[in-house]
Formats: sequence, C-alpha cells, structure tokens
Amino acid sequence: MSMSHGDDGGEFFIGYAGRAGRRLRTFLAVVGAATVTAVVLLGVALSAAVDDPGDGAYVDLPDGATLRGVVTREPYPLLHLPPDAGHPLGHALLLGGEGKNGAAISDGLVGPMVEAAGAVFRRGGVEMLQLGDTPTIVPDAAASAPRAPEQLGRWRITGEICDGKCYAGAMRPGRGLAHRACANLCIYGGLPPIFVATGPIAGSSFLLLADAEGRAVSDAVRDLLAVRLEIEGDVERRDDLLMLRADLARARRQ
Repeated sequence: MSMSHGDDGGEFFIGYAGRAGRRLRTFLAVVGAATVTAVVLLGVALSAAVDDPGDGAYVDLPDGATLRGVVTREPYPLLHLPPDAGHPLGHALLLGGEGKNGAAISDGLVGPMVEAAGAVFRRGGVEMLQLGDTPTIVPDAAASAPRAPEQLGRWRITGEICDGKCYAGAMRPGRGLAHRACANLCIYGGLPPIFVATGPIAGSSFLLLADAEGRAVSDAVRDLLAVRLEIEGDVERRDDLLMLRADLARARRQ
C-alpha cells in the first residue's frame, strides 16, 4: 500500500518534504487571494460609507495683511467681505477668538468698515477667521450693508452638529466622546455651531446653525452634538454662507 506525500505532488503535507502537496498549494493560493480581495473590498466599502469632511486648512494671513469688510453679530459674529471674482455674492467668514472662545465684538464694530487679521480655517464651503486682535475701524471708509439674506425654503436635512472652528480646520474631525466633549467646550465658549449635512444643500454641505428664530442656539444643543440627526428648518443664504434656522426641539436621532 503506497501513500502519496508532498514530494510527489499528492495531497498530504509531510514536514520533511520541504513543501506542501500540489492540491494543498492550490487551495492555499485560492484562499489567500480570496482573503486579500475580501479585505480590499471591505476597506473600500467602509471608506465609502464615511462622510468626506473635505480638506481642512489652517492659513495664517501674511504679516501686515488684513481682511476688510463689515461685521454682523447675530446669530454669531460674521465678517462680510465685498464681492470679488472668486465670490460674486460676497464672502462671509465666521469669526472666532483664541482657543475655545468666540469672538468678542463690541457694538461699535457692527456696521462700519473694519480691518481684521488672524488665521483662517477652511473646510469645504465654510471659513472661520480666528482674530489675532480686535478688528479696527477704517477711518473715512465707506461701508455698504451686507446683502439681505436670501430665503431658500424649508428643508429636512440629515447630518451632524459640530463646532465651526475645530471642524473648519483647527483640528481633524473626530468621532465619539472625545469629539463630542471638544465640540461642547467650543460651543459653550461662544464659537458658532455648524450643521454638516450628509449631502449638499443648495451647493454646500456646511451650514451655520441657528435656532428657529435666527438667534444663537440654546444650551439644549449640547445633547445633540456629534450624533447623526434629522433636522427640519428654514435655510437662507448670507453672501455665500448658508444658515439653517432649525427647530431643534423636533430634531430626531438617526
């Protein structure tokens, strides 16, 4: 009675033969190729299921460079730059302070032409200027009022509430408890919240978030941070920035 082994191409593996049998080698090759393919496909599927936050950027303005525009303060401080070739509707930047603090804007800075400097955070369709110093009024400069908000109708949107500074580029967007704790501290400090939609709304997935009356959101928003939500509200365009006036009491977790 004879027994085939690895040396003569049989199906049994024998340690001293130095190699596996032909059938075993074929089986292992097929299993290995199938495993690698499955891992690659799983990676592609998982990455496709994750919302792309866009490229975040942190850009210091050159020494001596300033942005010149008009400040508004409700629901959160914005700097409105006049229209140019890149921003035919005008350009609105969120304003923030150092660290996890909102921008301190006095009554006298609202309305006249001002110059402001600092660092710009940019992600997708939202930008924030972290003020280096308090903006200064430009003497004898004519200031035009920002464009009136354009009403874009009522929307039901799915997405996540984040803070407008870390998400815009101060930090890499995260998930889970650490992300939620950071966003809570930022919004508690007066930084504006943004709603990051799962799909574009009128061309943008990033919307400044206000309450249903267009005011700063209440502390109740803390329980809604960093989770997937469905929110209904009115969307308006302020220059090139979208704002969602949301009925947060009716927000539903997904």
